Amino acid sequence: MKAENQKVVEKLNKLLADYQIYYQNLRGLHWNVKGAMFFMLHEKYEELYGQASEVIDEIAERILMVGGEPLHTFGDYVQTATLKEVKNVSDGKAGVEIVLENTRFLLENFNEIMEAAEEAGDEGTASLMSDWIGFAEKQIWMLESYLA
Repeated sequence: MKAENQKVVEKLNKLLADYQIYYQNLRGLHWNVKGAMFFMLHEKYEELYGQASEVIDEIAERILMVGGEPLHTFGDYVQTATLKEVKNVSDGKAGVEIVLENTRFLLENFNEIMEAAEEAGDEGTASLMSDWIGFAEKQIWMLESYLA
């Protein structure tokens, strides 16, 4: 692996670990939501964790494309991730607030990785992050509008 890609790979692996936690948070929210918002949120969480699964695959493949090795064990994910796990959340509003907080966290990471990729001359990773920044910004707007 090129030396300039090392920093990008490290940041991508951290993102991969954080995204695995995000994915599992969404699964837990999907399984446990109760109350008047059940039907809508149960479906929305399923949509979001389906998208998260695709992003996880893209992150791992990007790591391979730039010469790195993606993390691939739950032990590595838990040790590397800084996004916090959520447990036993069944309240709809609290769940949406968690998704909003997690999305803001991921947006910060996308911006950091884009900057590192640009410094390394890695246009592919920078472009991928740019796409995900737009998606995260829209998701944040929608979640904030829902909670308003």
